[in-house]
Amino acid sequence: MEKIVFLDSDSIVAAIRRPAFPHRWEDYPATAPDQVLPRLIDASIAITNKVALHRETLEQLPGLKMVAVAATGTDNVDIACCRARNIVVSNIRNYSVHTVPEHVFMLMLALRRNLLAFRDDLRNGAWQRADQFCLFTHPVRDLHGSTLGLIGHGAIGQAVERLALAFGMKVLIAEHKGAATVRPGYTAFDSTLRGSDVISLHVPLNPQTRHLISTTEFGLMKPNALLINTARGGLVDESALLDALRTGRIGGAGFDVLGKEPPQEGNPLLDLDSPNFILTPHIAWSGRAAMQTLADQLIDNIEAYLRGAPQNRVA
Repeated sequence: MEKIVFLDSDSIVAAIRRPAFPHRWEDYPATAPDQVLPRLIDASIAITNKVALHRETLEQLPGLKMVAVAATGTDNVDIACCRARNIVVSNIRNYSVHTVPEHVFMLMLALRRNLLAFRDDLRNGAWQRADQFCLFTHPVRDLHGSTLGLIGHGAIGQAVERLALAFGMKVLIAEHKGAATVRPGYTAFDSTLRGSDVISLHVPLNPQTRHLISTTEFGLMKPNALLINTARGGLVDESALLDALRTGRIGGAGFDVLGKEPPQEGNPLLDLDSPNFILTPHIAWSGRAAMQTLADQLIDNIEAYLRGAPQNRVA
């Protein structure tokens, strides 16, 4: 009988059905690093959203046959070790193709139209003291006619593109950074940065994409450009971002992610009280319908593995 252990069940707000085969099920609201090994010691299937499964742990779990990642990103799992040990790893795909793009545009609209700055003016009584019916204290920029640069053009990037086109935006799809050639329909990475009014990140975090955006890249952007990141915090050099915002090198940024989450040891971006920076606590993916789709696909992945036909495999 399979033993399934869910290491961080509080990370999903959804009705999770039980797999349709004989099994033992254990779930824990959260799991600290020193609890991972004892909780998985006799498990054959591990479910994790953000709990890390490092090589030193995996090598002590001879009975582990599958890791079901309750997310799309798998940077918290040592994929190479799983491959070497014939541990199947499956992830969740295309579940957030509506909720993440909506969050992207929430951030984009709020920043382009200076929502927070106008809210602060109201709180400070500026409109109440005005001589006319409207307040022109901050520029309001439309999305229509502006250019969106997409770095990453998978399912979510494509969904963001569809919304952008509906708003009347021009869309540039960035070629891989440093690529020698540019594919048809793509724009060179540096040219995308130079030509975009808004840049939105939709790539996984790996050694090649860590600090994809840093001081050099900020130097290429337009002075009023916005950077939107709903993917992974490590894609952006946070100290370079802080400097770019404080010096006015870019127009603003909307982030849903940080390099370390939760930021229990602090983060300078948490203290940045500026109307041109919006930080949300990694919730772009968490629309209720999206989380239910994730939960259903999670169990589908486990059942497919038990049928001998694993799906959504990354290892």
